[in-house]
Amino acid sequence: MANPSKKAISKAVKDKHIIITGASSGIGERTAYLLSECGAHVILLARTEDKLKAVKDSIEELGGKATYYPCDLTNMDDIEKVSAQILADFGHVDVLVNNAGRSIRRSVHESIDRFHDFERTMDINYFGAVKIVLGFLPTMIERQTGQIVNISSIGVLANSPRFAAYVASKSALDAFSRCLAAEVKGDNVTITNIFMPLVRTPMIEPTKLYRYMPALMPDEAAMMVAKAIVHKPNSIASNMGKFASATYSLAPAINVGIQSMGYRIFPSTRAGLTT
Repeated sequence: MANPSKKAISKAVKDKHIIITGASSGIGERTAYLLSECGAHVILLARTEDKLKAVKDSIEELGGKATYYPCDLTNMDDIEKVSAQILADFGHVDVLVNNAGRSIRRSVHESIDRFHDFERTMDINYFGAVKIVLGFLPTMIERQTGQIVNISSIGVLANSPRFAAYVASKSALDAFSRCLAAEVKGDNVTITNIFMPLVRTPMIEPTKLYRYMPALMPDEAAMMVAKAIVHKPNSIASNMGKFASATYSLAPAINVGIQSMGYRIFPSTRAGLTT
């Protein structure tokens, strides 16, 4: 599936109300710039108001339309209030991009006394994402149109060691989305999961190992989001992600063996253990 042209993106998003969570930096920020450039009114959500305002101001200086709402996406009450306010202000949302997330690189045996690692990844990667879906799904069904794009991870396909907390939370959202997709297909609501490969964002900076690994730039990741909105597939994955998924399905023992070798070769980092 080729990347869409700016013309195709504009046709898909012009004058649409598109929510982007985690929009103050990284993938979310670059997605906001791309979609607003193509005519969307982007609705920016994240915790840090000054960063959100900076993104909004930059978009408007470039001629785009943007509105921001500070929101703690681990706080269910906060999400409910902000969702209600957005509906009051805009009436409906055409596309929801669930991008906000948290990654923790730590093996299970190094997490014995850190149950909160599992709680905080679930809070934002799963519960927060589900809560915001529940806020906007009814109007999508009522209007018989809408799309939810979830930024998942290649780790869900690869079952990456040292990422049990992160991958489990993203896998939960993936399973939720697959069930939901069947339920709302008849309502013309599309659910798309993007199994994003490694992207050079602030989230991966604490892990020095990633500096030497191939990774997308945030603008390339934003184009994957645009591709999802234009083509509306059930999922998008890189070739590496598809290969990892296929090997786990067809030869799980081999997959686990390869992953185990990587686990032994690349030790835990100090940053990962102290986060």
